[in-house]
Amino acid sequence: MVGCLAVSAFATDAGLTRTLQAVENRYNSAATLQVLFREDYTPPGRPHRSESGTLTLSKPGRMRWEYSQPKGKLWVSDGKLVSMYLPQENRVERSPLKESDDVRVPLAFLLGKLHFEKEFRNLQGRPEGTGVRIVAEPKIDTLPYSQVEFVISAQNQIREVKVTGFDKSILLYTFDEEKMNPRADPKLFRLEIPAGAEVVESEP
Repeated sequence: MVGCLAVSAFATDAGLTRTLQAVENRYNSAATLQVLFREDYTPPGRPHRSESGTLTLSKPGRMRWEYSQPKGKLWVSDGKLVSMYLPQENRVERSPLKESDDVRVPLAFLLGKLHFEKEFRNLQGRPEGTGVRIVAEPKIDTLPYSQVEFVISAQNQIREVKVTGFDKSILLYTFDEEKMNPRADPKLFRLEIPAGAEVVESEP
């Protein structure tokens, strides 16, 4: 009986390892990526918020979140500086990428050097539909979240990322229509300040 349990555990661990390696190989080999995203945010004790748009990523660490809902909202990283434009307030908020506590920053793993066992601990996997759900905790305790869940398709695509904050907030990203290595003009990752917009800089 003990031997059967050991074989079962080994098979499960081996299957999870193969899945993690396949996902790492898929995204680490890409130079650019584009997906449709839906962002659902549920803060503790406050109303749920849902937004959506197109996400474009480019190595190293460049991101463009272009929102269709709410229309005109934009979140851009050039790899060093994070800029967010809020059209209703006509305001641009900017901060150094390494100092930003925005939970979107960990999503740069999609086009970074993805290594699950280096970035996360207590990795666990369970079947979900034709794919698998991976649950993990960040190895760095200073990050603003306590748990991350990834839903991986049978084609090794990351279809969902769920981030649980230390404040019990839930941030769920759902990805669709993934395009690997599309052309991505470097201008996409620089935010042009709209006329008359207030610019708020974070203190270093």
